Amino acid sequence: MPETRRSHLVAVLALAAIAMVWAGGFPATKYCLQAGLSVGAILSIRFAIGTTGLGLMLLLLRVPIRRRDALDGLLLGLVLVTLFWLQTDGLRFTTTSKSGFITGLYVIFTPLVALLAGDRMRPSHGLGALVALAGLALLVREPGAAWGGWNRGDSETLLAAILCGFHIVMTAHFCRRSNGWVLAFMQVAVVGVISLAITLCLPAPYGFQGAGPALHQGSTWVSLAFMGLLATTLAFYVQSTFQSRVGATECAIIFSAEPVWTAFIAMSGFVPGIREHLSPVQLLGGGLILAANLVAELGPTLLRRLSPTEAEETIG
Repeated sequence: MPETRRSHLVAVLALAAIAMVWAGGFPATKYCLQAGLSVGAILSIRFAIGTTGLGLMLLLLRVPIRRRDALDGLLLGLVLVTLFWLQTDGLRFTTTSKSGFITGLYVIFTPLVALLAGDRMRPSHGLGALVALAGLALLVREPGAAWGGWNRGDSETLLAAILCGFHIVMTAHFCRRSNGWVLAFMQVAVVGVISLAITLCLPAPYGFQGAGPALHQGSTWVSLAFMGLLATTLAFYVQSTFQSRVGATECAIIFSAEPVWTAFIAMSGFVPGIREHLSPVQLLGGGLILAANLVAELGPTLLRRLSPTEAEETIG
């Protein structure tokens, strides 16, 4: 296998693994909310852990922080903090599975933002995005419910999904010119600092007041550690480093498997207090999302292998 193709495959696998990790962040966040932590407290603690982890790695690896790297990370952080506050607050009003599904709509918003940024979009990625959109529509819909079951949390999550599209496109451009470790550290640190400043100014129950009982539970810290170390420290480093080897739209297609994993975890009952159910139609939607990944990744390869001569033989 040529080095370029091998490098691309490694990037795809790494980003797919991160999609699974981020999927676990939805039920972990929901658990912390149910335990009594506020949105601000969760984000402040999560990103404080993430900042500490990434900061230690910068020191151990002696990574220099250039001005451009820091500025790029700052811009990503401003988008990210808004995105996470919307997404986390939305989880107070909607289910874990639904939050993951709506967030997955960034698979549609990303190529639109990429086009605005001047990127080219491969036909297979466009087709994959459409298939993913059909799957998400089936997953979100609740027959018989007012507005199809849409609520305030869903609206906040939709806005977060739009910002996800901007974040993915910005990351795709910045990681080609800036160090991945610095990008990850800066944006995580920005989210942590801003979240802490906002939370300290908020009255009860939106600030740190009343967080004591929840923080005395070991299971709460397990969730916070998972979000801080894996879903933040590791995940944002991997995204900031490996996304340079794939396009923004392709990255969004890979990440579109995230809501499927979210639903699987929410349905499994693995996280205490979270046990959700999906209808056959919603499960079909999850299957379509997985199909979208296959269309985007395998479509071009299959077309290249099917030469004109083979195509004629197949038709004949």
